Amino acid sequence: MPTPLLLRGVDLAAFAAALVARLRGAGVLVSANGPADFVQALRRLVPDTTSALYWAARLTLVNRMEDLVAFDAVFASVFGAVGAARPDGTTEPVLPLPGPKTPAAGTVRPAGGPSQAGAHQLPWATRATADRDATPTSVVLPDPLPSRISARADEPFDRFDAQDLRLLGSWLEATVSRWPRGRSMRFEPSAGGKRIDLRATMNASRATGWESVILARTRPRRRPRRVVLACDVSRSMQPYAAVYLHLMRAAALRQARIRPEVFAFSTSLTRLTPVLSHRSAEVALQKANAKVTDRYGGTFIGRSLGALLAAPHGNALRGAVVIIASDGWDADPPDVLARAMARLRRRAAMLVWLNPRAAQGDFQPLAGSMAAALPYCDLFLPAHSLTGLREFLLALANPASRR
Repeated sequence: MPTPLLLRGVDLAAFAAALVARLRGAGVLVSANGPADFVQALRRLVPDTTSALYWAARLTLVNRMEDLVAFDAVFASVFGAVGAARPDGTTEPVLPLPGPKTPAAGTVRPAGGPSQAGAHQLPWATRATADRDATPTSVVLPDPLPSRISARADEPFDRFDAQDLRLLGSWLEATVSRWPRGRSMRFEPSAGGKRIDLRATMNASRATGWESVILARTRPRRRPRRVVLACDVSRSMQPYAAVYLHLMRAAALRQARIRPEVFAFSTSLTRLTPVLSHRSAEVALQKANAKVTDRYGGTFIGRSLGALLAAPHGNALRGAVVIIASDGWDADPPDVLARAMARLRRRAAMLVWLNPRAAQGDFQPLAGSMAAALPYCDLFLPAHSLTGLREFLLALANPASRR
């Protein structure tokens, strides 16, 4: 079969690599095997129209519904104004791409022409989503992931082996995320501040004959809040505990200003902050495993959180972001956990609960301890996969995400 004029003379591998680079630059999460699948689709389907090329790229390079809008924008910027040459020498009319801006969803009409009975019918499935840049506080995390795990972004952590967890830990250590910030008692210079700095104003008036022509203003200084993680290390949380400990170790190494505190609990509470600060990730986790004597035993969440609130750890919770990572299976009565969560909520600035079971489609936190704890949580997220972990970091850094 002769190659259509649309891709005749084109290096398919280079073409796929360039398109994938453009998509990733726009924030589309393309898996590691996406370019190879796209090249294979081009060789088997041999698209002869822009619409056929669109669907070949979309079906092989897009893995998430929320990436469709960005994919459509990139494809339109590259191919939207290009018509494919036909074998008879004519040019394919430029067609609007499927999406929310199409005059009739699913109907593609020739540009500049009226509606025709012979218009193309395409299965339109692009969901209209909010603009990614609408929120000025949105945080973009570094996208380059280890190739071994980049294609498994949506897989639960319980399918990862030891090598995958080590690569994930290395990526977390290289990830710079913006943590929640709070007002301090100190002030800093600011042109738009509401408070006048009398000392700076008087110093500036020395150059104007002691007339206060320029008013120096200040605003409260904002500093990162302390982050406290209490991680469930019982048997049901075994696949996820190592990932969460890697996350807090990365925070301890790269974000010294947030003064992180890490605790593990099963039947009792154990402080892991000193051992996780070791330079070697493997040594740090080995020391953490050795220090937790009740690892993979029963679970007493309410009792452990009560110990966290008591001395000497209780003062570290004031104004902090407290993250509880647990699946909610608790041997304590629900009212014990409810009382501990109420005290935590009054003391902490933000309370986050990570429950990997929340990723299940039919999950509802209606029974027992989880139902007792949920009313006190500002954020309730699964964080069960790499994609979920990224969403957690974005939500943690976005003040609008707090209820």
